[in-house]
Amino acid sequence: MTDTTQATTWLTQEAYDRLKAELEHLEGAGRAEVTERIAAARDEGDLKENGGYHAAREEQAKQEARIRELKAKLRNVQIGTPPDDGVVEQGMVVTAEVAGDEMTFLLGSREIAGTADIDVFSPTSPLGASINGHKVGDSTSYTAPNGKDIPVKILAAKPFEG
Repeated sequence: MTDTTQATTWLTQEAYDRLKAELEHLEGAGRAEVTERIAAARDEGDLKENGGYHAAREEQAKQEARIRELKAKLRNVQIGTPPDDGVVEQGMVVTAEVAGDEMTFLLGSREIAGTADIDVFSPTSPLGASINGHKVGDSTSYTAPNGKDIPVKILAAKPFEG
């Protein structure tokens, strides 16, 4: 399932720089390191019973998956912060009353938050999808995995400053 109409991802300059540096490392020195480990393990002989070879190949597969993930994240990126207009979208710190409890979290990805100590909800999670696009003061709900309908009231939405 490929979505060619991927929404813009808001990233702080720091988050963008961090992800870009990680991508450059993985595509350059990271690939070279794994390739060297595979070649060294291959030189040890019988590949069927060569744990080092299989571990290096598995690491290579994970690394290539991370490269694809980073490229996808950086493809439709907007650097800075979303507009401070009270509309909930990626890159916003949201305070909401969820099932009667007040909680504050970032709508976006862990990459946006970096090392900040804040809960993060994906815009594709049940809670994230239910509030995305709503405004401060709006009430909505989402269906929890157990089938229960969870009421949500948006109390505040401000751009994440990192």
